[in-house]
Formats: sequence, C-alpha cells, structure tokens
Amino acid sequence: MTEQQPQVKMIVLSTDDIEESIKFYTETLGFPLKFRDGSHFAALDGGTVTLALATPLDHPIPGQVVVGIKTDDVDGAAKAIDEAGGGIAKGPYNDAHERRAVVYDSQGNGLVLYTSLPPR
Repeated sequence: MTEQQPQVKMIVLSTDDIEESIKFYTETLGFPLKFRDGSHFAALDGGTVTLALATPLDHPIPGQVVVGIKTDDVDGAAKAIDEAGGGIAKGPYNDAHERRAVVYDSQGNGLVLYTSLPPR
C-alpha cells in the first residue's frame, strides 16, 4: 500500500446547542446535513471538507476550532508532532471506526489525526 499525503478532511467547531448550530449552518449558510449523532455531534457537507459541530461530549478539545487530518500513520505523525515541539493531548487510540490521536501543533492549535480502521 502506498502512503498518501495527509489531507485536511474535517474542521470541528464547538457548540453548546447542536439544534441551533445545525439550523444556523443549514438554513443560513446552506450546508447540507450529512449525519448527526444525537444531541452532541453533527457533520455537514462542506465539499472536500466536513464541517463538524460538536458539544463538549464529543469535541476533542472543547472550546477550540480543531482541524481533522487524515493520515496513513497516526502513531508516526503524533510522535513527529511531539518531537517537533507540539504536544499530545490524547495519544493514539482506536475508537469504533478509526485510529485517532488528539494533538497540539507547536503554537497550541488543536489537531485530530485519524485513519480508518479495517472493517471487523
């Protein structure tokens, strides 16, 4: 398998009111709703980038705008960020569908590194 260049695939915004945020972004700005997860997360179709709305329950770093970067090597990217003066907020881990790491760049900006896990 060839390693692909990392891609910005998601921007995660904080919200305390998922309903109001969905209404704002769909009705005011016209973003189509891709899916929602209860009252704590929604994904909007931003073309090549997903615009995610998340309450503190699902937000990787509540209160910050976080950029989601898809990479083939979550562990290697997290290690490189840590060694280059960034930081690791939550080390590489598997959730139901992805391998992820929540990190900070060298200026304190939040990033989520992720890759899809093979189907079980």
